[in-house]
Amino acid sequence: MANDVLNSLLKEYEQKKVRAELDLERRKSILYDLIPRLKEIDEELNHYAFATTKNILNLTDKNKSQVFVSNLQNEIQKLKKEKEQILINNNYSVDYLKPFYECKLCNDTGYVTDENNHTVMCSCLKQKLLDISFNEANMYNIKKENFNFFNENLYSDKKDASRYRFDISPRENILNIKNKCLEFVKHFDDIQYNNLLFTGSTGLR
Repeated sequence: MANDVLNSLLKEYEQKKVRAELDLERRKSILYDLIPRLKEIDEELNHYAFATTKNILNLTDKNKSQVFVSNLQNEIQKLKKEKEQILINNNYSVDYLKPFYECKLCNDTGYVTDENNHTVMCSCLKQKLLDISFNEANMYNIKKENFNFFNENLYSDKKDASRYRFDISPRENILNIKNKCLEFVKHFDDIQYNNLLFTGSTGLR
């Protein structure tokens, strides 16, 4: 079941990635027609990238290779700056000719490379799996059902010992319970701190 969920999510990621890249090609096509120089720059960048790789592989003289590659990289940087300036001058963001991936960490693949150069699951994919687990366990509403949304005004501030069987109001009582719960969470890792025990008839909340 877990593998089925993961495989289904990875298919969604693949579709998102494809959509982002198709969208990029559409934007490129439009801008290339409007500003032909952008297409020329991209073609030159592709040429320099190929030339850099080719010369690294072919040049046997290490020093000459480093100088040649350094010169190519300088040309690449000049072209990139020119491209960015053209986009800015025409009121486009500098990343307009890059894919608009939903997740900037994994580029909509679901996986990233960690500091040890290992491929690991991206935080976005982990969160989606967690959300699905919460939904299946009927726990998703935990995002709303917590003390940040606690409303003490839902409880009466009237004391009635005969009705409630204690000498404080329901509001005072629930605030005491809330404080005990918060204190418990604060000392959750303290093995010397007492646990909480909730009792009552079935269905009470």
